[in-house]
Amino acid sequence: MNMNRILAVAALAAGGVILSKQLKKTGAMRKKSSSTQESIDVDVPVSAAYNQWTQFEDFPKFMDSVREVRQLDDTHLHWRADVAGKEQEWDAEITEQIPDKRIAWRSIGGVRNAGVVTFHKLSDGKTRIMLQMDYDPRSMDEKIGDALGVVKLQTKANLKRFKEMLETRGSETGAWRGSVAPH
Repeated sequence: MNMNRILAVAALAAGGVILSKQLKKTGAMRKKSSSTQESIDVDVPVSAAYNQWTQFEDFPKFMDSVREVRQLDDTHLHWRADVAGKEQEWDAEITEQIPDKRIAWRSIGGVRNAGVVTFHKLSDGKTRIMLQMDYDPRSMDEKIGDALGVVKLQTKANLKRFKEMLETRGSETGAWRGSVAPH
């Protein structure tokens, strides 16, 4: 066996040990649900940040794994996205919506997830967006990605692209100002 081959085998073994420890540490092989929280400050008024977030069909413009979001009615959405490299579809229900404050949702089929996005006025022209999402990694690929922090990194990158999109444009593309009572 040559030295390069020995080094490659050693590197693979070390990577496997590290991944195994990470999976055990996070409990990704046992637990059903995972969670991620991220926030970002955007240089727009709270109403502009909120209004743009209500434009669900624009999500593919800043969420790299989302292929399509169709708004079926005021409280129901149909999602099509790549999850761990596989295209999946699911429906989601908005469970609470308070203009300029918060939007909460849960899936009602397919990929299990739920969460809330909140909007916090920092000044007249600056808003903090906070996103919390719970999800259930199902396949081995999803569990490995979860253990390695892929969802957290993807969420952070999506928020950064949302910020860039909104600040570059300078205004929202639309708005839905209705409320949805918590349920």
